[in-house]
Amino acid sequence: MLKIAWSDAFAHSLPEGHRFPMAKYDLLPEQLLYEGTITEANLFAPAPLPERFILDTHCPTYWQRLRQLQLTPSEIRKTGFPLSDELVNREVIIMNGTVQAALFALEYGIGMNIAGGTHHAFTNRGEGFCLLNDIAIAANYLLNYKGVNKILVVDLDVHQGNGTAQIFRDEPRVFTFSMHCGHNYPFHKEQSDLDIPLAEGTDDAAYLRQLQTILPRLLDEVQPEFIFFQSGVDVLATDKLGKLGMTIAGCKERDRTVLELCKRHALPVAVSMGGGYSKQIAHIIEAHANTFRLAQQLWF
Repeated sequence: MLKIAWSDAFAHSLPEGHRFPMAKYDLLPEQLLYEGTITEANLFAPAPLPERFILDTHCPTYWQRLRQLQLTPSEIRKTGFPLSDELVNREVIIMNGTVQAALFALEYGIGMNIAGGTHHAFTNRGEGFCLLNDIAIAANYLLNYKGVNKILVVDLDVHQGNGTAQIFRDEPRVFTFSMHCGHNYPFHKEQSDLDIPLAEGTDDAAYLRQLQTILPRLLDEVQPEFIFFQSGVDVLATDKLGKLGMTIAGCKERDRTVLELCKRHALPVAVSMGGGYSKQIAHIIEAHANTFRLAQQLWF
């Protein structure tokens, strides 16, 4: 059964003025339920992640300062959100959503988080709407407690996964792959194991040609036992914070490429939704919903 992390806290703990497009965290499961792609049985509400698993990835000093709301005004501005207890608790729940999705992936082949993809969080700081790094925390959980020895991170958000790259810079068991718009946030890029910076306006055909050439080769070279897929839909031409030129149909083919390869190679995959900031929220919901539709079609 497809298992999907979702909680009221994903949207409702955000401050006023930051609810759009974060309303997708409520609208997306509503759409999937309405159309019959999923039922209530597919959804699970993660508990907050125990602190010890956060500390496997994040600096203890940073975590204590974050938990006690002691970040400086400059640090808070870089995260993009006013800091609050509700916001920190939201982040800790999201972290466990991806950990649990990874465990469901080991059992069923795929697990998904309606939130997550917080790839701009570093070991010792947050940036870009990210306080903690769910992909890194879940990857370390698998390495430390589940006997997984090789992980591939496939980050296809429009923005480079700079925090994930920094966290795993010296960890050979995790290979970080980021394909993103080269001239976009973050303007100082970290070095992933493989970065593919794309030109502004890259369309469906050029994007898919790159991905369909690179990803099969990576699977052969890296030989991963597990994949984390950051499936941000800010690659759309309609996105306010992205600079690529993809359509909703092209974004769906991107996801099909990744998920079909995982299925064909019997590679468990945990999917985090990542960014999506189109002016029309219907575009965001449709593009994200396609990822869940494909998961159901391919695995179940």
